[in-house]
Amino acid sequence: MKNSNPSKQRLDQLLTSLGYASRSESKKLIASGVVTVEGKKITKSDFKAFHHEVLFEGVPLDPQQGMVILMHKPTGLVCSHDDGEGQLVYDLLPVRWRNRDPKISTIGRLDKDTSGLLLLTDDGQLLHRLTSPKYHVPKLYEVTLDRPLRGDEAEIFASGTLMLKGEKSPCLPAKLKIIGATHVTLEITEGRYHQIRRMFAAVGNHVTALHRSRIGDLTLGDLKSSEYRIIKLDELPI
Repeated sequence: MKNSNPSKQRLDQLLTSLGYASRSESKKLIASGVVTVEGKKITKSDFKAFHHEVLFEGVPLDPQQGMVILMHKPTGLVCSHDDGEGQLVYDLLPVRWRNRDPKISTIGRLDKDTSGLLLLTDDGQLLHRLTSPKYHVPKLYEVTLDRPLRGDEAEIFASGTLMLKGEKSPCLPAKLKIIGATHVTLEITEGRYHQIRRMFAAVGNHVTALHRSRIGDLTLGDLKSSEYRIIKLDELPI
């Protein structure tokens, strides 16, 4: 993980990397006296300090690279950095988080019409690990269907033989639990494009609502729609 051997950084570089301000604006902020290091007001932007020693306006700095965010994504938002696609999930975050370098990105995606648990990070290595298919992290979805189940879906999904249109390999076994005639939960360990919608389309049904409620042991807890929290690395599913 990042920052296993932290070193001192210039204050202006530190504030800029964490998105508090541009490099030139950071210099002005520091000169104004809003930064303290171990209780002492520092006004020189080239002063070097450890991250944990610095307070900005009396508040500890945001985490350094390696920050992971758990968000309750609402429908209507897209997991993209291209604002031409509509309102972005990043718009829910504080402005300074959106200006961090490296940039915060989603770990996998939920499409615009899907709600629920979404992870974001600025750590590229961690992002790669958590999206790698070799880890088979289970993800649980609540699914609402257009038509009642026909009865053989659980067996088909569990068989590991279901082929999706355009795919060259079958889906890995998935666990279907029936809640009602048109309401189920489905646990998958993959992350193919629109996988759950395509799985139900393959058995002649249509998903009308989709919500991800769990990744590994992570759940939304008390988070309401559009809310988020920083999570600890030991909470991650791998």
